Parts: sequence; C-alpha cells; structure tokens
Amino acid sequence: MVAEDQGVWAPRIHQRIIAKLTGGLAPLFYQQKAIPLEPLPETMLDEGKASLVPDLSLYDNESDQTRIIIEVCHTNGQKDDILKVIQLIDEDRYGILEGFIYNYKTEQWLRYRKGDGGLTESSSVSDVLQLDLNRFL
Repeated sequence: MVAEDQGVWAPRIHQRIIAKLTGGLAPLFYQQKAIPLEPLPETMLDEGKASLVPDLSLYDNESDQTRIIIEVCHTNGQKDDILKVIQLIDEDRYGILEGFIYNYKTEQWLRYRKGDGGLTESSSVSDVLQLDLNRFL
C-alpha cells in the first residue's frame, strides 16, 4: 500500500497476518490439493495494466480469475478497506466472489459476498472454500 508517495505501508503485524494466512492456505493448495484456489500475497488483479493489489488473493488458475480477496487493516484504515472490497466485487471485473477484511487491532473479521448489496457481515468463514480463515491466525 503506498501512502502519499512516501513509501510502502507494511508494518510487521500487517505482514505477519498475511504470512500466517498464506502459510495456512498454501499447503492446502500446493501439497494437499484440498482447495482449488492458489493463495497469492500482494498480487495485481490485472496483469495487463496497473491495478489494485489486495493483501491476499485466492486465484482460480483454471478460469484465470481471482475468486477471493483479503484485506488486512487496523481500525483507522478499516472503512477504506471495506469500500475497496465492496467496489472490487460489485464492479465484477475480476470474478471476485468473496472479500474479507481482517482488523488486527480488534481481531474482527468482516465478509462481503457478490450480491450482498453493500452490506458486510461479521464472519471469517468462506462459502467458496468451505473454510474458516480465522483458524490460520
């Protein structure tokens, strides 16, 4: 995340959460073949041009679409991350079906799904993966 062209905003706790999620999901994809989506941290949504970069994307290599995005935030940035997730899903440009926001200050999860009409709910459970993401934290 770039903050006013002053550099990258990536405190250790923020990166630690991304690492834990990636570390939990990667073996399920690569070794166990238990989930169909590849976890990719800090990856562009559109490789053909500059695009938004979620903290963690779960990518469907067969359909070439990102199906789940996860944003990690603190309380001050939560509203912006909620709006980012809703916008990316509602624009329907990348095939995203679910978006999650994890606030590491409050340890709370929010979920937004395609078709939810701008309303988030408190949940860390992915309907797409049939998996509780909080188990990795």
